[in-house]
Amino acid sequence: MSSNVILRDVSEDDLPIYFEQQLDKTANYMAAFTAKDPSDKVVFKAHWEKILNDERIIKKTIILNGEVAGQISSFEQFGEPEVSYWIGREFWGKGVATRALSQFLNVVNIRPLYARAAKDNIASIRVLEKCGFRICGEDKGFSNARSEEVEEFILKLPL
Repeated sequence: MSSNVILRDVSEDDLPIYFEQQLDKTANYMAAFTAKDPSDKVVFKAHWEKILNDERIIKKTIILNGEVAGQISSFEQFGEPEVSYWIGREFWGKGVATRALSQFLNVVNIRPLYARAAKDNIASIRVLEKCGFRICGEDKGFSNARSEEVEEFILKLPL
């Protein structure tokens, strides 16, 4: 397992890689709360244009050994600061998410900070818990990726 994970500012050149990563059906299933149609490039581009133009959103590209492994961001959702990440499936199981989140938490010093994960996304829950997040609640919502209502945990990184 390599520890050469770095975060850098998102570049427009990263977007085609993000787009390909989010087309993965298994990754969509695990993330649960995804775009209605991940293959819609117009919606994808509009979504990322909003993100890139919003200075309130902290967004970083995750690099592993020179390759774009995914992305991580912090934004306001439901009135609370939240963190979210997406790791390309080819990078799963290598500790990339844990190292990226750990580094990101040095950039984002807002506390408390929240995260959400589908209850069956054990790997993501473990990543969050390794970085100090604790389950503080539950919610549920419609999952486009699963075409059904999905239960999720709300996790909190305290002060």
